Amino acid sequence: MTRQELVQQIMQKRSFLCVGLDSDPKKMPQCVFDLFDPVFEFNKAIIDATAPYCVAYKPNLAFYEAYGIHGMKAFEKTVKYIKEHHPHHFIIADAKRGDIGNTSKMYARTFFEEYDVDALTVAPYMGEDSITPFLEYEGKWVIVLALTSNKGSLDFQMQEDKYGYRLFERVINESQKWGTTDNMMFVVGATQGENFKDVRKYAPDHFLLVPGVGAQGGSLEEVCQYGMTKDCGLLVNASRSIIYACDDDHYAEEAGNKARELQQQMADIMKYKA
Repeated sequence: MTRQELVQQIMQKRSFLCVGLDSDPKKMPQCVFDLFDPVFEFNKAIIDATAPYCVAYKPNLAFYEAYGIHGMKAFEKTVKYIKEHHPHHFIIADAKRGDIGNTSKMYARTFFEEYDVDALTVAPYMGEDSITPFLEYEGKWVIVLALTSNKGSLDFQMQEDKYGYRLFERVINESQKWGTTDNMMFVVGATQGENFKDVRKYAPDHFLLVPGVGAQGGSLEEVCQYGMTKDCGLLVNASRSIIYACDDDHYAEEAGNKARELQQQMADIMKYKA
């Protein structure tokens, strides 16, 4: 999916919602375990219920890899289902890969050729040769970890160098030399508040993938106040607050309701910002 196509979907739906598919059998409703492939069937129901209100899905690979080959088959089936039945949705594999060049090439081949997702989250801390193999795929996106939503982000990402640049600022500055606004995004956690102003100072036009709204307590209004651009420039992810909104037979319906509530908030913000 190109940037233009992504922006078009955002404007048509008045939504920049990304639904995180962090599908954990320990949290899924009991009713799905009567089905042949519980994780896939759970995802399928969530996807069908939320598709009208979101523009992207983000399966977190940890929740699939933890169950070995069965989990990875569920991931593969989930990606194929989205592509076949909801083809205008952007698919992000949240895998946080990143290694030396040859290994990164294999990771890129895995996700961009074998699974054919639109985007992959990548850890940048091994430098340029760990990122550029992912950027060689036309029409695919690299989403670079910049300023994350977890408490531990303070340990490294906020540390200043001798020139006064914090690490996340250096990451954003350097990585822009390798990619463009058409194939690179940055992860910035919703809990970072006014730090979005500093992110936008260094990356005024890149899309940002923003986790942390919902269960982690990030503010949608604050994210939009400091992070939104003229063509939106945001994909705001919500996972647990949507997919685990209900633990009985009505789980998909309630997930759709929660997604619709967020979409309506986003539409109101976009109208106000226009």
